[in-house]
Amino acid sequence: MSLKIRSFGRFIYKVILNYFLQGLIILAPIAVTAVAIYTIFDKVDSILRPSINIPGLGFLIIIGGVILVGWISSFFVMSRVLSIFDHWLERTPVIKFIYSSLRDFFEAFAGNKRKFDKAVLVNVKGEDVWQVGFITQEDTAEFDLPGYVAVYVPQSYALAGQLYIVPRSKVRLLPKVSAAEAMRFAISGGVTEVEVEEEKIPSA
Repeated sequence: MSLKIRSFGRFIYKVILNYFLQGLIILAPIAVTAVAIYTIFDKVDSILRPSINIPGLGFLIIIGGVILVGWISSFFVMSRVLSIFDHWLERTPVIKFIYSSLRDFFEAFAGNKRKFDKAVLVNVKGEDVWQVGFITQEDTAEFDLPGYVAVYVPQSYALAGQLYIVPRSKVRLLPKVSAAEAMRFAISGGVTEVEVEEEKIPSA
């Protein structure tokens, strides 16, 4: 009788543990995302406190300000002013390193100078080992390496990554995989499914 009770107890324990893990898998990404969004929202919103305590106002003002700067920069006169300011920062010691590095990093993700737009497989650690990466420079002749390309390989579950300069022969383009899908696949450690883009049939 006690053996049956013990066996039944183990069964119930396994069932409860299984449901717990299943619930954790569902809730953990939601909770982490919600906490991250709330933290960012609260930090940005707290800029106006305690002067003005209207929830969401600080966040909306900053978002609106960023959009306004983007809109103003599209005008020729303002773009010239920003260009002069950019040139001044580029020539200032210490500030130059921080500013140019951050500017290039953000421009790599968006804008006309976007770099992370060519998803590839790159062979760097073994003949049959491939990593997902992005070509950031098509020509590395300045390093005395003609025929080589610069490939950025993101790390799973991290904002960090590695830069490799490899022969073009060790790189395979992924024309059917978008940059966003490739980045998501690499950062998630390969657990997410990749949506392959369908080839567009040219109209007659």
